[in-house]
Amino acid sequence: MALYIGVMSGTSLDGMDIALIELGAAITLRATHYIPMPHALRSELLGLCASGQDEVARCAIAENHWVELAAQGVNALLAQQHLSPADIRAIGSHGQTIRHEPARGFTVQIGNPALLAELTGICVVGDFRRRDVAAGGQGAPLVPAFHEALFTDESGNRAVLNVGGFSNLSLITTENPVAGFDCGPGNVLLDAWILEKRGELYDRNGDWAASGKVEPLLLNALLSDPFFQTKGPKSTGREVFNLAWLQQHLFSLPAFPAEDVQATLLELTAQTIVQSLQAAQPHTDELLVCGGGAHNATLMARLSDLLAPARVSSTQAKGVDPDWVEAMAFAWLAHCCLENIPTNRPSVTGARGLRVLGAIYPA
Repeated sequence: MALYIGVMSGTSLDGMDIALIELGAAITLRATHYIPMPHALRSELLGLCASGQDEVARCAIAENHWVELAAQGVNALLAQQHLSPADIRAIGSHGQTIRHEPARGFTVQIGNPALLAELTGICVVGDFRRRDVAAGGQGAPLVPAFHEALFTDESGNRAVLNVGGFSNLSLITTENPVAGFDCGPGNVLLDAWILEKRGELYDRNGDWAASGKVEPLLLNALLSDPFFQTKGPKSTGREVFNLAWLQQHLFSLPAFPAEDVQATLLELTAQTIVQSLQAAQPHTDELLVCGGGAHNATLMARLSDLLAPARVSSTQAKGVDPDWVEAMAFAWLAHCCLENIPTNRPSVTGARGLRVLGAIYPA
């Protein structure tokens, strides 16, 4: 039995998820801790997703602030569980993605693992994505191997959908290696639009989207983006899908009520997920959803309608809290790195072969 901690703050930038897992005969979630992202840090991290003045120094300062927040959360979790740093074998820290352009040969996650090791007294494994990119892969998504370890059984064709800022799928069957890819925007456009129009960070339950109607002209324009025409391996990020991208499409179309734009963005998320899934795995028995999107009742209902008769539920149906799957995954990836176990999947990322992911920063 060994204990690992996973630290994850995704593209939604709403906060930091910290999960304590126990690895033995099974993967068990022992405890969790959540820290909301401070407004100033969130704004700075968003700003670093595009070129700007003095960005090298700004980046270094922001990542140290990110690490200080992570260390605060890790130490709080240890205190809550009456554990010492010596009880934890390693922290798996994803860091914060600020650029992801594998077509140009790079992906950047900031998170200063050396400082995190220093502030916690625990071995840190970080920098998970760049080895896969170095091997010709997309560097994303990395969670399909973990989904395979956690959710494989003999019940037929299953898909695991993570809906964070972006959506990605893992396809799990008993006959083939796990497959997976990014589908496109998850919450990123929904969050950006409601923040722009209503000053709210997210659309709780999808209620605002549910109050509007889908605008076919806008939906078809958004669906025409070249990303949706490509097949996996593929990944994406804020470099492609952002508020400016949406506004560029809106500029060339008639004015729509704001709630109708939100409804259309939710439909975009649902349709691109379902179209991607049906193209890659024509028959799916069950879709398990994790990430913040699992709490969007409007999105979950739409996925159920589009995928009927397949079963659609959150990962809670399998006893795994949907909010903590990704943080658990990076704790598990840290274990695999220390044990020299490859965790990329060429069938997912397109890399030239299996690779051990992560760089180790001893305590």
